[in-house]
Amino acid sequence: MTSGDIRNAPAYSFPTAARHLGMPPATLRSWVLGRTYRRESDLVVTEPLIRAPAGTSSLISFNNLVEAHVLRAIRTKDGVGMAAVRDAIRYAEESLGIERLLLSGELRTSGQDIFLDRLRELITLSRSGQLAMKQMLSAYLKRVDRDDDALPFRLYPLRPAWSGDRKPIVIDPRVSFGRPTIAGSGISTAALVNRVDAGEDLQMLADDYRLRIDQVEDAVFYERAA
Repeated sequence: MTSGDIRNAPAYSFPTAARHLGMPPATLRSWVLGRTYRRESDLVVTEPLIRAPAGTSSLISFNNLVEAHVLRAIRTKDGVGMAAVRDAIRYAEESLGIERLLLSGELRTSGQDIFLDRLRELITLSRSGQLAMKQMLSAYLKRVDRDDDALPFRLYPLRPAWSGDRKPIVIDPRVSFGRPTIAGSGISTAALVNRVDAGEDLQMLADDYRLRIDQVEDAVFYERAA
């Protein structure tokens, strides 16, 4: 992937990206910038897990969104600390010779097994816990569409009510400047919700944009659940 690829371009502030992904901005910021804190009398510095685009520390790219989306699946499992995740990612990348495990299509195959095996070595992760994490990670990976080079080009953000294969909202860097849109329409979720907040009727909005009313409702749920 070239440096001029739109997927690598700085496009999202931390608050905006965190809202798209449904997570706290402070958590996302620590994943990208690292974190400094005190442990008793010592100053502890943690290294970033996600590399922001060169030349900026305030904006992240579409590729960073995908990495955070995958990392969120890993961190959802109780008891998995960031130190263990960092070590496991480094181990898997070195074992496979790939540059960015969280972005790579190889995470779906051998990379996932090497990564999870390393996690089990580092923490108390039972076989059932490892299986549960693998299923969750696989579910998150299925929400990323990849091109012929196995590189991400479309992300379907997740909300708790959208179980299984429901993918009503999409983030595509080539559509609507990378803003979340109704899948298959190119219509911004924020534009719909702004009109709902202005008092417009849902059915009239659906007719105006040639959408189903449940698609308008999905846009509202997505924006308000963030």
